[in-house]
Amino acid sequence: MFKEFKEFAIRGNVIDMAVGIIIGAAFGTIVKSLVDDIIMPPIGLLLGNVDFSNLFVVIKAGKIAGPYATLSAAKVAEAVTVNIGVFINTIIAFGIIAFSVFLIIKQVNALKRNEVVAPAVPVTKECPYCLSMIPIGASRCPYCTSELKV
Repeated sequence: MFKEFKEFAIRGNVIDMAVGIIIGAAFGTIVKSLVDDIIMPPIGLLLGNVDFSNLFVVIKAGKIAGPYATLSAAKVAEAVTVNIGVFINTIIAFGIIAFSVFLIIKQVNALKRNEVVAPAVPVTKECPYCLSMIPIGASRCPYCTSELKV
């Protein structure tokens, strides 16, 4: 059983998948930082100093009565909240990730299109007498029986 697991684990596809997942997780943290630390502050400033991460609606007050200035204060008080701002940040992060993946795939497809493909070696030729397709090495046409120059 260990031998079968070892064969499975060292297959190229499994290792490629693992590398992809690890890179994807790292990319996700970069995008989260990009959204939270770089993109959302200017957007919040343009909308009148709105901090999306602190947009929430209290459904039920916690042990400490509200109002709560921040989402973290509401969580500390164990209030039940609907976190609209966190959801908005997540949607923006998803959009950035989707667009980034689109750009990467677009570049990979462009590289594939630019690869030089060697022309296929012909395996047939046309008989000059009856115009039938015959094997390239034929010395006589099987259709009209004409003798061909090789």
